[in-house]
Amino acid sequence: MTEEAARTALLRFLNSKCCYGSKAAGELVIQELKQLTVYRYRLETFHESRLSEWAFEPFPPAGRPRGAAPLPGPPRLPAPPPFRERTRRLRLPHAALVKECHGCHGHGRSKCSVCHGAGWTRCVTCKGSRRSLKQQKRCQLCSGTGRKRCNTCSGRGSKTCAMCQGEKKLQHFKQLVITWRNNVFEFVSAHQLDLPGELLSRVNGENVFRDENVQVYPVADFPEPEICLASQRAVAEHSAAFAASSRILQQRRGVCSKLRSLASSLS
Repeated sequence: MTEEAARTALLRFLNSKCCYGSKAAGELVIQELKQLTVYRYRLETFHESRLSEWAFEPFPPAGRPRGAAPLPGPPRLPAPPPFRERTRRLRLPHAALVKECHGCHGHGRSKCSVCHGAGWTRCVTCKGSRRSLKQQKRCQLCSGTGRKRCNTCSGRGSKTCAMCQGEKKLQHFKQLVITWRNNVFEFVSAHQLDLPGELLSRVNGENVFRDENVQVYPVADFPEPEICLASQRAVAEHSAAFAASSRILQQRRGVCSKLRSLASSLS
């Protein structure tokens, strides 16, 4: 990196801020540029986890097909492209029961939450006083009654139950929740730059090596000992966290070098 390139990068950063001045950056003198190389180790673990949960829906009309009987063993679904997170819910056939709706207690309608079952609300103009507050005359909006018909329930005091949609019953069924997640471990080697690690990880660099397999192993014999130790820790952490509770489908690891000639001494 040359002095001109360093100055251009600094001015570009200042111009991206609304309240930063660029006069000092144009007049400063760059005394020294230090050559530094920082390595970033990255491990990605793509795994699948499954759990079952209960859900409910309005009881369907009679004659609705129930589906074919499930095959023995856990259902098999094609996994999404590697390292792309996704969640799918699969309804299990022949694993349902019908119960009374717990939202309306089997009535099909529930109390209006706006008027609390009264069917009317207080007039917003006269605040229930039946007279206009300014002219001391009968309120024209409510015709002197001090109240208006509830618009939410149309004056009925109740509305169709949102849970059962008026069917009075709910069908509870079991569904399988399949989740594909990609967990990332990142490590940036030690450096003399006064910059946060998350900013260093965003900088583009050159890939030293990259490996992808169902299961990867720690990096060995790398020139930077910190990368080897971080690799051992990452593989151990991901194996302990995901091997028992989920199924690891694919792992990807890589080391890239970055941040060459970015440290400078300014005055």
